[in-house]
Amino acid sequence: MEDCIFCKIINKEIPSEIVYEDEEVIAFKDINPAAPIHILVVPKKHIETLLDVTKEDGKLISHIYEVINKIAIDNGFSKQGFRVIANCGKDSGQEVMHIHFHILGGKKLGDKIVG
Repeated sequence: MEDCIFCKIINKEIPSEIVYEDEEVIAFKDINPAAPIHILVVPKKHIETLLDVTKEDGKLISHIYEVINKIAIDNGFSKQGFRVIANCGKDSGQEVMHIHFHILGGKKLGDKIVG
């Protein structure tokens, strides 16, 4: 998508602080963090919302969760715990219409849901 900010980050048209990248996924620090650790994990395939995920995307979604685990372990916050959030649609707080997963950690997280 031409105007998708995440596609521009994937294509290196917009700089970001990348913490992980492979052929299917990119992960980078959120520019407006809601916690001391706030990383976005984004598939390189443009999928607008979770409602647009198909059966064929099953391996990609599984891979995303493997990447989330790797990031938590490699960055030393897996044992303390972390939260993963995926918003779906504008009313949920999804601001960029390209699915992405928020990893939040680095402090005790309360009941407030952020995204």
